[in-house]
Amino acid sequence: MSRKPMVRPGGRSARVQEAVHTAVRELQTELGRPELTIPLIAARAGVTPSTVYRRWGDLQELLSDVAVENLRPDTPPQDHGDLAADLRNWAEQFIEEMASPVGRAYIRDALLGAPDGDNAARCSQYAAEQIGVVLARAAERGEAAPGVELVLDRVVAPMMYRILFRPGAPGAPGAPGGSGSLTAAYARGLVQDLLDGLDASH
Repeated sequence: MSRKPMVRPGGRSARVQEAVHTAVRELQTELGRPELTIPLIAARAGVTPSTVYRRWGDLQELLSDVAVENLRPDTPPQDHGDLAADLRNWAEQFIEEMASPVGRAYIRDALLGAPDGDNAARCSQYAAEQIGVVLARAAERGEAAPGVELVLDRVVAPMMYRILFRPGAPGAPGAPGGSGSLTAAYARGLVQDLLDGLDASH
């Protein structure tokens, strides 16, 4: 079944989505992911299995939708008073959350459930929006700032590549030898390289 874009529904549809999402999260915690089935989820949510099938198509699509919602940031990035501090702290938090076992599981679910790339685009948009907030604050303070796409390319993309494909690889820039690359030091190093390049171009 092809995936339909998930828009935030209203009314009964919103209540069904919330009940089903809550059921998935609770059952994953109680039973573990391998034990999840749509009939089990539907029973916990108080809906019929056919309701779940009609809306999400299959279990992987449902898990993917839940994962994307769980990857949505809850709050704007913290304001630390200057661009470098804001980007460093945001990147450190990003790598800590996304590189955790739970974060990696959500990323895999989000991508597996959307062969058309819709969920990847939604997750990318979350990061872009957060970075946009940081850069807008910098502009208001009169600081020179890179574009959102440049931050995505130079900071977010390398982190995501290592999270997905090389989580244990040692020796990355900014990472202590032998400890793997998924560290706060690695995230800070990416930000510093970006800002050094920005300074050199002015």
